[in-house]
Amino acid sequence: MSLGGKCSWILATKGYIPRMGETFITSRIYKGSSYGAHHPLAIPRVPVVTDLVQALGWLPNHQRRISPMAKPVALQRFHTAAYVAALQAAELAQFVSKDVRDRHGLGTLSNPVFPEMFRRPATAVGGGMLAAELVLHGGIAFNPGGGQHHGLADAASGFCYFNEPVLTIKHLLDHGFTRIAYVDLDAHHGDGVELAFANDPRVTMVSVHESKRWPFTGALNDDAGGVAWNLPVARGFADDGFDYVLDQLILPVIETFKPEAIFVQCGVDALAEDPLSRLVISNGCYPRAIAALRKITPRMIVSGGGGYNPWTVGRAWTLIWAEIAGYDIPDRLPLHAQAILKALSWNRRARPNPALFETLRDVRRPGGLTDDLRQDVAQLRGRL
Repeated sequence: MSLGGKCSWILATKGYIPRMGETFITSRIYKGSSYGAHHPLAIPRVPVVTDLVQALGWLPNHQRRISPMAKPVALQRFHTAAYVAALQAAELAQFVSKDVRDRHGLGTLSNPVFPEMFRRPATAVGGGMLAAELVLHGGIAFNPGGGQHHGLADAASGFCYFNEPVLTIKHLLDHGFTRIAYVDLDAHHGDGVELAFANDPRVTMVSVHESKRWPFTGALNDDAGGVAWNLPVARGFADDGFDYVLDQLILPVIETFKPEAIFVQCGVDALAEDPLSRLVISNGCYPRAIAALRKITPRMIVSGGGGYNPWTVGRAWTLIWAEIAGYDIPDRLPLHAQAILKALSWNRRARPNPALFETLRDVRRPGGLTDDLRQDVAQLRGRL
């Protein structure tokens, strides 16, 4: 599983030195970039977590890497050449024709035209590929700008222009790995990832997502040719339910698969304060999952994903990095870190609880462990 010469053509950079340990991947492309004033991704996300971990002294130079931008040839490992070219042209012209919109899903309400519409998602993919190369020999990499799990081969979908998890997993497979586990904790089903790896025994996927929620895929009996374990959960899914699913489904499935590497998509739109789901878990669920999964394999990639409340996204992803890198969580944030959260704004009327300015860890939110959930988990465990 040598790096060979791939760095120079896969990414817009070269000169990698693979390193074991914990790495935080970020980029300036995310600062000031927005899908538009009224889009759910009008909010800052990667800049908030980057600023917070720096303010807390949790980002020494040896753990920080700048994400390169994936080149078109790398993006075509999954996406069609026509789609990649159409996205580049749309960014340059800041316009798409009706034919392009109809074929490629560009210029829609979900996937609008905006100034960085090619460079930003290509950078997210570059971060994922960098993460893959950094963990080849062991370690864990956090790419909060990644996690775009709805992207399709020839079209944008669900705020996702490129499918970063698919391209990152393919990059690992290209380096000779044969058993990759994908765990998706986003409130929305990772339909693009499932489609990409259906019937591929080298990849197994566990997705926990809200039932009756867009994209309305990922039913309990949908196994994508035996490689997917889909658990749709009901509104009100909270920490007790999450812990049960982690212990009784996610960990047994992944341990049985014996992966060489694990990709964890940490979309945080399942948090109680998020406007795009009705799940109500606390942010402590994510580090618990990462800590447990990390014991299974020496290689892990953690990405971002959904999350549409600027305060909860920044806090949750900062908490995730603290777990990855082994930093202690303060009971109360120092004033300069609080100032970062207090400076955020949102186009929604609701203002956050002041606790979201002052702390990182949510109070545990009990509940969500129902008889229906137990039965669904038991049905899926029957496949082991």
